Amino acid sequence: MTGPTIRHPGEYRWETRLLAVVTATLVVFGIASSYGAVALMTNKSGDSVALSFGLRQLTGALVGGLAMVIVSRVDYQLWRKFAWPLLAITVVFLLIPLIPGMPRSIAPTIQGAKRWVYLGPINFQPSELARLVIVIWCAMLAAKKGAQIREFKKGLLPFLVVVGFVGLLIFLQPNLSMAILVTFAAGVVMFTAGAKVGHFLLLALIALPLVYTKIVDTQYRAARLATFLNPGEASDGASFQITQSKITFGSGQLFGVGYGQGQGRLGYLPYNYSDFLFSSIGEEWGFLGSCLVVLLFSLFAWLGYRIARTAPDPFGQYVATGLTTVICFTAFLHMAVTMAMMPTTGLTLPFMSYGRTSLVISLVATGILLSIGRQRGKPARAEGSVGRSGGRK
Repeated sequence: MTGPTIRHPGEYRWETRLLAVVTATLVVFGIASSYGAVALMTNKSGDSVALSFGLRQLTGALVGGLAMVIVSRVDYQLWRKFAWPLLAITVVFLLIPLIPGMPRSIAPTIQGAKRWVYLGPINFQPSELARLVIVIWCAMLAAKKGAQIREFKKGLLPFLVVVGFVGLLIFLQPNLSMAILVTFAAGVVMFTAGAKVGHFLLLALIALPLVYTKIVDTQYRAARLATFLNPGEASDGASFQITQSKITFGSGQLFGVGYGQGQGRLGYLPYNYSDFLFSSIGEEWGFLGSCLVVLLFSLFAWLGYRIARTAPDPFGQYVATGLTTVICFTAFLHMAVTMAMMPTTGLTLPFMSYGRTSLVISLVATGILLSIGRQRGKPARAEGSVGRSGGRK
């Protein structure tokens, strides 16, 4: 009887290289699309803001790209060692906007929400950092606990306490969609590590009524839900944005109206460069351009899960699965929202929508995936734990 075939790390290089190419393509396509979406946007003085938008996004791409290269060259086990400090730093940043009396120069209120932290020339959203760190922290703890994760008290409860606290801080900003996304990311890692499905079903039965109550008790959230359930009833009111999104997306037809020629940039579709960028892509690049974006994210998911499946240890497997799921789930949720297949959430399109925080964090996450991919084929590290396949036997 022959033993298992040991593959040389070089046999996996095509997957990491292709993942890097897919990521770079999404970033370049995103810079071009977001720039085209704001081509005619002006500030209060009547000056165009397209150039400043483009330069900011390009700066984010350069910083994030450099970070991705550096992270991909670092052993991903380093993230395991610093999981707790990273979590502590993230919690501090999440607390800063919520501290009463915090100067507006540090924690400004933008459109009724306190989601940003300004540290001199650097400004970012801590919640974007949280969705990366929570995956790393959960993967670290899941790899440490091993088969204990199937138990509720010793396995699942510690996750619930920490993840619940982080989710609460994000919710209080308020940012319900990101709080749900961070919680979902943690759930993916725990499920991959072997947590019982019954525990998740029980938690869902408890959480769903609470989430629904928070939605209907808040006017703008209730309006979004009502718009989704009854589309087209108030095109000049709550459903204006999603109605314009569908019109914008559909007007591109097969080949699109041409780059920089979309009507959404005239102000008909608010936030067409961020929350509704996919609609602008559909208008200017058409159905074929939209399919290209879907294909690129599908390819990203396939490569990410292949890296996860062949990771050299459970920690690498959990991190790769969590990061791939968060990026791709966010992307497809964004697409679904623009086509009225989901209630409006305010989530951006990873790598593509305007926003340097999201772009840099997504590129760092990709760097971690590349780092895990580079380590495949090497002897597995002893973890004393089992993944989902081992935990179910």
